[in-house]
Amino acid sequence: MKVPFGDLSRQYKVYKKEFDTIISGVLEKGNFILGENLSRFETNFAGYLGAKYGVGVGSGTEALHLALVACGIGMGDEVITVANTAVPTISAIDFAGATPVFVDIEENSYLINPDLIESRITSRTKAIIPVHLYGNPCNMDKIISIAKKYNLKVIEDCAQAHGAEYKGKKAGTFGDLGAFSFYPSKNLGANGDAGMIVTNNGELAEKVRLLRNYGFEDRYKSIMRGFNSRLDEIQAALLDFKLTKLDEWNLRRKQIAKRYISELSGLPIILPSYLPENTHVFHLFVIRVAQRDKFMKFLLNEGISTIIHYPIPIYLQPAYKFLGCKKEDLPVIEKILEEILSIPIYPELEDAEVDYVIAVIKKFYN
Repeated sequence: MKVPFGDLSRQYKVYKKEFDTIISGVLEKGNFILGENLSRFETNFAGYLGAKYGVGVGSGTEALHLALVACGIGMGDEVITVANTAVPTISAIDFAGATPVFVDIEENSYLINPDLIESRITSRTKAIIPVHLYGNPCNMDKIISIAKKYNLKVIEDCAQAHGAEYKGKKAGTFGDLGAFSFYPSKNLGANGDAGMIVTNNGELAEKVRLLRNYGFEDRYKSIMRGFNSRLDEIQAALLDFKLTKLDEWNLRRKQIAKRYISELSGLPIILPSYLPENTHVFHLFVIRVAQRDKFMKFLLNEGISTIIHYPIPIYLQPAYKFLGCKKEDLPVIEKILEEILSIPIYPELEDAEVDYVIAVIKKFYN
């Protein structure tokens, strides 16, 4: 059996009629930018999260970038975040002209360790970007408390956490702004690039609306130095439909995760760990194993694709070596770096495929 790590064509096959109708409907109307589909999706997505405002932008990276700019963060400022995230988190900070400052992670959750944040705060620190990695929310109570103490902005990176909850409240609604990616493989994914910023602050929402479209107050009047970062009508219309399926898709992810945890416990594998007050939506199912390369090769030979998220931490990326971060500064990241890998988990994964993944992993240890 072949088990791909992901297969986006499966979603299209299930919803082909709906997708084709949605796309043709937008094409027939002939309005492709900043139209009614975007307005509707912004309202519906913000409402789903329990936020007052949603502003669609070009990508998740741009969501973080524009959120930072809207908060007045720029050259000379520092932004605290983690180094075991995707490069786009750091790109966004770089786009704003600020400098990322890394904090180590908790070994059990792989999320930012809030107990270490204060030690990294300087007079230049202006914001914290907690990354809700793999679908598991960070400890937002502690992070918000620190931010209030030092008057820092909090911008949540929710690229992997659509629908995830911390203490019954949706990720993205704790900080000043929440930044979402709708990259196709996300829990709520577009059929191209797309992103959104959510907030309960009307002033920040208006700033982001200006920033995403050249700072235009009206068609030819620019009142703010802005950018071109807009979520187009086709993607908005598709996402608005997919939003109605998100809870169902997240439930399926959680069901697969439950099977994995039940069947693989007892093996020499470190399985995902999360707080009981969290609702983990399992964008990824990340495990830790010894002899990872051998393990991955064995699974691949049996037809199962796996991926490492992420094989190179930011401080080892050639583009960001100038930051001068040392390995010894982040010992937990260094510890997990050689052991983590992600196994297949997505709504269209079939029960027989889940059974096969479990059986092959057990076979490896027999």
